[in-house]
Amino acid sequence: MGRVTARRRVIRVRDGAVNTRPDTLVTEEPLEIRLNGKPLAITMRTPGDDFDLAAGFLVSEGVLGRADELANIVYCAGATADGGNTYNVVDVRLAPGVPVPDITLERNVYTTSSCGLCGKASLDAVRTTARWPVTDGPAPLRLAPELLYALPDRLRESQHVFDRTGGLHAAALFSSDGELLDVREDVGRHNAVDKLVGAALRQGRLPLAGSVLMVSGRASFELAQKAVMAGIPVLAAVSAPSSLAVDLAAETGMTLIGFLRGSSMNIYAGEQRVAL
Repeated sequence: MGRVTARRRVIRVRDGAVNTRPDTLVTEEPLEIRLNGKPLAITMRTPGDDFDLAAGFLVSEGVLGRADELANIVYCAGATADGGNTYNVVDVRLAPGVPVPDITLERNVYTTSSCGLCGKASLDAVRTTARWPVTDGPAPLRLAPELLYALPDRLRESQHVFDRTGGLHAAALFSSDGELLDVREDVGRHNAVDKLVGAALRQGRLPLAGSVLMVSGRASFELAQKAVMAGIPVLAAVSAPSSLAVDLAAETGMTLIGFLRGSSMNIYAGEQRVAL
């Protein structure tokens, strides 16, 4: 697993019995994302798929939308005072002619639900910055409830690092017929989605029309925003959505499903895509 996991001593107490043992934990380290050599953002993440994470982050910020807009991504050598490479700093170089946001000011690209914008301003930012409308693809998307009910278990079966640590979120892309297309794990659920979207960008697969994004945990505005920016028509979560996530889904035409567990779910927006 390399840097994805780490071992730490733990005192375990079970039914009055006390013993000491090593425990496997998920690794959490900072990743600094630079854009054309200038610092842009720092996120706490699980190491791995760092280039996809950086690319997906820039998709959600409206900076990237096509593979040919990305020149390259590299780890920054000399990231420490002694010239060593921590593999915790990446530099994203845009292709010639791609507009670079002004990062000398406070970041004027919208980011997360904690960025200080009011609800309406956040919704307006996504609507005006999104590259593509949220569409079904070449054919109308109608998902059987039974197909949706199977997704949480399929996501869980793909969480290999979670099996060892119990401390990771996951996000997976599924086709309209339930085929698992890709999956990523990370200590941050937003990072897991960025890794999925970034991989799709680098492979030239955006927009992700006709696909279903399944996430562990809740569906925050931030995750709904990332789905819209990638052109994903269906977002499903095992837990609750936020009110702003529901508003964004309704405004953009995205289907938003929460509490997808067992044989039950709540459909908060875009019910036309579920074959009830």
